[in-house]
Amino acid sequence: MSRGVKIHVLQMGGMDITSPAGALMLNMLAMFAEFERGLLIERTKSGLERAKAQGKTLGRRPSLTEEQQNEVMDRLTRGESINGIARLFKTTAQTILRVRERRAAAITNANE
Repeated sequence: MSRGVKIHVLQMGGMDITSPAGALMLNMLAMFAEFERGLLIERTKSGLERAKAQGKTLGRRPSLTEEQQNEVMDRLTRGESINGIARLFKTTAQTILRVRERRAAAITNANE
């Protein structure tokens, strides 16, 4: 269904993109944009890999120190509630669960 709408891009010298030449220019600009996006992703991945190789820690800092995480694990093994531990350390239950999961994964990896 044609509604007779035409688009004129003024920044392209008033080129009518409904014409073959205008459609070609629009497609070329889209391809350049896609190419630039690909380069950006490639450079970002390369920078992250270099940072990891240099031993830099990526992401947010842990909300609990190593010592606090050890205490969390001690409290969990003593049977204290996750919500109670979270309140004590002024954090969320999800953080406490994450500490437990990481420690369990570390033990599993060490045993393999």
